[in-house]
Amino acid sequence: MKPDITSALVFCLPNPVKARSTHRQICSIRRVSVAVRQQGDTFRNQIGQTKTSGVFTVPAGSTLSHEIAEILRGEILDQRYREGDRLPSERAMAARFNASRGAIREAFSQLEQLGIIAVLPGGARVRALNSASISVLGPLMARGVSPDLVLVRQFLQTFGSLAARNAREALVCADTAQMNCIREMIVNLDNENAGFSVAIPRWQRLLEYLAATADNLVIRLITNDLKAQFVAQMTALAIQPQIDKRAVAHTLMELRQSLPDRNGDRAAAAITTFFDALTESVVDACLPRHVPSARAGQQADAECSLPNLRREGRVDQPTRA
Repeated sequence: MKPDITSALVFCLPNPVKARSTHRQICSIRRVSVAVRQQGDTFRNQIGQTKTSGVFTVPAGSTLSHEIAEILRGEILDQRYREGDRLPSERAMAARFNASRGAIREAFSQLEQLGIIAVLPGGARVRALNSASISVLGPLMARGVSPDLVLVRQFLQTFGSLAARNAREALVCADTAQMNCIREMIVNLDNENAGFSVAIPRWQRLLEYLAATADNLVIRLITNDLKAQFVAQMTALAIQPQIDKRAVAHTLMELRQSLPDRNGDRAAAAITTFFDALTESVVDACLPRHVPSARAGQQADAECSLPNLRREGRVDQPTRA
């Protein structure tokens, strides 16, 4: 049975207390306790379930400030506002979005958390993109119909470097049971004859196990962020890379031979070779859909150039100091 809060509070009453006074105070405390519980239930019902979008956790159905932040984030990433530009004032933004100035301030705060603006006494100014947090990687990837191939290449190379470091550290610190598990995973991959697309889950399990064995928290956190920003975008495109079978075979052979003497450098080099091949195959898989979209993007840029948009009043005029 849960302890009654009113019973606990009785011990806090001044002593001595007459019986009648004690009874009245207990009844009063119970009424207050019920009222507090009811208010708490009402508050929880108003908040409802939450969902996560990007780096912001918002109430179900989103909020106006979150929607405003998403619109402004897109305009900044599309360079409608460039580095050093001053965003319109809170009053102008409130009029544009038919929102309160409090909602605008909250939207600016969210953009500041992303690192793409700086809120200063003279107003909010756009920061350089390389000052932003990793959380803008996903929105950058989603800007067009096709992913930015430079970003795709940079992501896979970075992820490959982290995976290679995990492999090196895993072979150094793994115990006997863990080494046996790694060996079994590699053998199963080597026996896979159905093709790389079918073997992807097994590769994922191997890389995850190497990361868990290495137990490098910093790398785990970085890779978690990278995957959260990248994988969803690539999955939505249903890209099926056709990786070079010789590269896969070479990787598995090097991994097998690195195990007996726990040669972490050899294992790391094998993982690097694998990701080099994977990078080229993913970029090649993106090319058929990237080239037409690039032409379409050039036409769209001509039609929706910044001067035209501003002439039509569709974009606020940025100001510079």
